[in-house]
Amino acid sequence: MPRKRAEATSLIDTFAEFKETKNIKRTELIGVLEESFRNVIAKIYGSDENFDVIVNPDKGDCEIYRNREVVADDEVEDDNKQISLSEAQQIDEDYEIGEEVSEPIEFAKFGRRAILTLRQTLASKILEIEHDNLYNYYKEKEGEIIAGDVYQTWKSETLLLDEAGNELFLPKSQQIPRDFFHKGETVRAIVERVDNQNGKPKIYLSRTSPLFLRRLLEAEIPEIADGLISLQRIARIPGERAKIAVESYDERIDPVGACVGVKGSRIHSIVRELHNENIDVIQYTSNPSLFIQRALSPAQITSIELNEENKSANVYLRPEEVSLAIGKSGMNIKLACMLTGYTIDVYRQEDEEQDDIYLDEFTDEVEPWVIEAIKAIGYETARDVLNAPRNVLIQQADLEEETVDDLIRVLKAEFEDEDFAPATAAKEETPAQPEAEATPEEANEE
Repeated sequence: MPRKRAEATSLIDTFAEFKETKNIKRTELIGVLEESFRNVIAKIYGSDENFDVIVNPDKGDCEIYRNREVVADDEVEDDNKQISLSEAQQIDEDYEIGEEVSEPIEFAKFGRRAILTLRQTLASKILEIEHDNLYNYYKEKEGEIIAGDVYQTWKSETLLLDEAGNELFLPKSQQIPRDFFHKGETVRAIVERVDNQNGKPKIYLSRTSPLFLRRLLEAEIPEIADGLISLQRIARIPGERAKIAVESYDERIDPVGACVGVKGSRIHSIVRELHNENIDVIQYTSNPSLFIQRALSPAQITSIELNEENKSANVYLRPEEVSLAIGKSGMNIKLACMLTGYTIDVYRQEDEEQDDIYLDEFTDEVEPWVIEAIKAIGYETARDVLNAPRNVLIQQADLEEETVDDLIRVLKAEFEDEDFAPATAAKEETPAQPEAEATPEEANEE
């Protein structure tokens, strides 16, 4: 009997320690212990309704009392809930029929098998509480940034551990392409979702979600955290480039300048976290035409046609601006579609005035000082020079006749089949190549 009593006390102590290491509340622990004892009692006696269970984790003990009604010796129908008068008077000779007898039950009477069952039940229920607490904790943190230490990396995902040693999973699809982790390295990501299959929570993280960029901006830029600057839209191709649209209702605040910081100081820490992912910051506007123009930056748009019904836009640009609008691998126009929500088609727009070349493009054929002299008298493009009187170029630029003639010869070679009368207003609009087209859906897929 002393051995079983010691085992019971040890059992309580074990789970008192479990409470400290697993951060289970005192009330939860007491409830689990009481429920576990009652389950064992119900298996042994058929019911636990007439038992009082008092658990005291601080002392490491448990008191169990069985309550039975005193009945006549020949009227006992349920030994668990009734006790004969003669038996009751052996406990206390003052008992009478109809009274209630409350007697302590020694834990050792349960037997070794019952004690093992109790231990298993306690372990199972405490593990269940731990899982529920973990699930609720991280469910509330969905969309927030957390940090974890890299424990192991597999082909499809990386396992991280939080401060409490809980497992966090970062799938390969949610990693930035240039992510490469070392064991023990601290990694930041957002909690994307928490699954709870078969009662065991599994926490998934993400570093590619636009929400991760949003949280980084909120953490690094005080005006965003304080609500002085609003992040209206975010479009992102992880590890490559992102565009964000910001707005401020305070006229004294420049939202773009505040986000970028002096010489990019504020945005640089975010760019480093995202492995040099370029971030374009533009000012948001509810005017869709202007918003699309800003979204296609650095390209300069000549004109734009909107179709509000199907959320599409035809954008016309000078030929040299088309490549800027499309961007490397079509990245700029994809992001613009994602940011604005419009399907954007890019077209080249050509006319005599636009089909021109800046003088700076001829530095490999013409001495730079000659170009600077011509630009100093107000001529910036090849067409400007070719349409200007020869003697004006010689006199005002203070150049030799031979120098001016050589310049004109080089420039004419670019426009062999044209005379150089003043440009007309006629325009020819030529669609760009198919790769200039993108939809928000296609952009999101990529």
